[in-house]
Amino acid sequence: MGCTTTQALWIPHIVALPDIEDYYQGSSLLKTDSEKHKEYIMSIMGAVIDMGESAYSDEERFPSGPWCKVGDYVMFRMNTGTRFKVNGKEFRLMNDDSIEAVVPDPRGICKV
Repeated sequence: MGCTTTQALWIPHIVALPDIEDYYQGSSLLKTDSEKHKEYIMSIMGAVIDMGESAYSDEERFPSGPWCKVGDYVMFRMNTGTRFKVNGKEFRLMNDDSIEAVVPDPRGICKV
């Protein structure tokens, strides 16, 4: 079974996870591979890179239309969606109602 482009997907969203920093913020301490992997898994922010045709199409649930668009940085719950990799880059596939907020600038935002 081969891979397809995102254009062929009917799923509501594909969200790319942000790059994880190699060093702890404000420090010269290098993170371990295990710590960086944990940050990918527990990430709460991502950039919307594609939206399926069915995203936000339910007018009863989304009477005002889409909550986000391609290019937006969005916040979602930890462990939301299906994680997968393409050429070493990790992505998440998630439903339209999994998006919690649109964030204008994701720098400095972290889970607590």
